[in-house]
Amino acid sequence: MAAERERVSSSPPTISEVATAAGVGRATAARTLGGYGYVSPELRERVLAAAEEIGYRTNALARSMSTGVTHTLGVIVADIGNPFFAGVVRGISDASRERGFDTIVLSTHEDLGEEIAAMNVLIDKRVDGVIVASAAVERADVAHVTAAIDHSIPVVLVDREVVHLDLDAVVIDNREAARSAVDLLIDAGHTRIGFVWGPSSDSRPTTRRELLAAASKNLWTDAERLRGYLDALDDAGIRFDPDLVMVGDKTELRATDEVARMLALPDRATALFCTETDAMTGSLRAVRAAGLSYPADVSLIGFDDSSWAAVMDPPLTMIEQPMHALGAQAAATLLALIDGEATPRSRHTLDTRLVSRASVAPPPGAESSRSRPR
Repeated sequence: MAAERERVSSSPPTISEVATAAGVGRATAARTLGGYGYVSPELRERVLAAAEEIGYRTNALARSMSTGVTHTLGVIVADIGNPFFAGVVRGISDASRERGFDTIVLSTHEDLGEEIAAMNVLIDKRVDGVIVASAAVERADVAHVTAAIDHSIPVVLVDREVVHLDLDAVVIDNREAARSAVDLLIDAGHTRIGFVWGPSSDSRPTTRRELLAAASKNLWTDAERLRGYLDALDDAGIRFDPDLVMVGDKTELRATDEVARMLALPDRATALFCTETDAMTGSLRAVRAAGLSYPADVSLIGFDDSSWAAVMDPPLTMIEQPMHALGAQAAATLLALIDGEATPRSRHTLDTRLVSRASVAPPPGAESSRSRPR
């Protein structure tokens, strides 16, 4: 009997025990603890106080099965180790926490297969909504996203759009951001500007049409930044040179090799626009390996400002993305959908900032042309 009493006393408190302690019916206790239906403020306070006193802990799974609401958001990003995505996830988490929502974050390493598996996990966990930085490009790549929608799970895109998905999106104007960076290099007098992180083609496109066709098979962000680079060249009347555009695998090693090639050309690159963190680190390695220095020999501008860029010697000029704000806006957009707010599809475009430091100078032997006509 003693053992039986010990077993019972060590069991987790039940809703019935909370109801007894609060002096209310079981249904009232269930509505209060489950977060559904109406309960007067006075009774709610009594139930919550009783639950705390006896150590009752809500069974989230049981509550979600009875209410259809888990108060959980799913987040799928390319690389949680990337400072950019870490900042976005923090923005999502901060905004969702204020509304009482937890977040489940899955990282895909920019692999579509891993993204599909991640989405299936979130569907199985019955999350209330999903925010995804998708690697999908082709129409055949989006079935997992539409599957979530078919399960009545709203989806919001963050950081990049997907041509074949008509969904709410929270992004920056990648094209204009890239154009402003290349404009700064042109204003400094550069005409031989390398674009580091181009299409992942097996062969090098030789014409603008071929280049844009190859870019369209890559992520939306990559293609938009390439278009901004070309816009700036066109605006300045500078001829596009395919030899100054990186192609191949998007890795730091490939960036190092491609920049080394650009720096070894007879009419070498005197400036580099790097559209990702690994593109910048690969470029720095190549510049140093060539026995050159920045900005005396090569000017540099990168994407995704961070603390390490500011403490480099010399510090690097970078495009700053509003990482936290992107995440917070994505969460706000998704929560509005979960709340059933019927609005037209939205595209929130947040502003970037070009942070000028000391990595841009006129090309060797040239004067700055900041007064060039626009």
